[in-house]
Amino acid sequence: MRKFIKKTSHKAGLPPGALVHVGTIKTEKTKITLIDYNETIFEVKELETIEECFDCKDTSTVTWINIDGVHQTDIIEKIGKYFDLHPLVLEDIVNTAQRPKIEDFDSYLFLVLKMLYRKDNEKEAKSEQVSLIVGPQYVITFQEIEGDVFNPVRERIKGGKGRLRKRGSDYLAYALIDAIIDNYFIVLEKMGEEIEELEKELVSNPQQQTLYEINRLKAELLYLRKSIWPLREVINGLQRGESSLVKDTTVIFLRDVYDHTIQVIDTIETFRDLVSGMFDTYLSSVSNKMNEVMKVLTIIATIFIPLTFIAGIYGMNFNPEISPWNMPELNWDFGYLVAIGVMVIIALGMVVFFKRKNWL
Repeated sequence: MRKFIKKTSHKAGLPPGALVHVGTIKTEKTKITLIDYNETIFEVKELETIEECFDCKDTSTVTWINIDGVHQTDIIEKIGKYFDLHPLVLEDIVNTAQRPKIEDFDSYLFLVLKMLYRKDNEKEAKSEQVSLIVGPQYVITFQEIEGDVFNPVRERIKGGKGRLRKRGSDYLAYALIDAIIDNYFIVLEKMGEEIEELEKELVSNPQQQTLYEINRLKAELLYLRKSIWPLREVINGLQRGESSLVKDTTVIFLRDVYDHTIQVIDTIETFRDLVSGMFDTYLSSVSNKMNEVMKVLTIIATIFIPLTFIAGIYGMNFNPEISPWNMPELNWDFGYLVAIGVMVIIALGMVVFFKRKNWL
């Protein structure tokens, strides 16, 4: 779909690691949120400058730094310098046209995911790239815009219930990934409802708008497949990787996320088959509708062929006074009524014949 296509041509020719933002142009100030916690401590605050979070890198607590807006490359550069991030990682963060992937840099993990969400009053899902840096005691998330699907995770941290406050940064990364994948099911559920409505419309009364909706769903499913299919490799790399940052206790939960990913992929493939079948059904419905129209017109034309023949015969200008063979019916007192009667009888007879043949 066009809204998902991001231009990267202006990066051509630049050296590797060049920080050039690729994505929707924004003017809003980058928002920085910090959540610091352990089993007994919880602190959340919004930061004015990125330097305020640098003291949390080597603490015993788990620190979650969330960056809303990657268009201010100077902030991304400062984070990379302090946390010793590779220049190519920084380049991928500001380039929001990346595919889902995972890279292991020993001291930290770098992940790229696609976050999809859809409002009730909107027909199309919105896409946003989310980049994660997973360190020993910290997780840094980079988002394109403010607003995400992580509120349940924030509430769990704030409430102090469950495992989040007792586990490390790897479990926090798992919780964020799980929130993104769980939201895929919400998007697919709404899409499934649309597909059901379109199927009913196809059977009852397909319109030109129906074809537009089918093409829109087809394009959206294609993008979903492109965004989610590589995610299987990302989760598989997390659970099967040899990184010391991912503990064995977290691997069990990553297996569950992997199963959810496979389920999402299967659902998308099923929807794609359904939508492709709907396109064929639409063409068949239009063709059948056209055939019905042509059948009615053909029957009407067939009925009028003998009537036109009779009207044409008696429309010829032959004078019966000159010769008794020149249409003597023109001198009959009831010639007109006889001609009309014959036409009606022929028309009714043909209609009865068509019905017996089940052509009507």
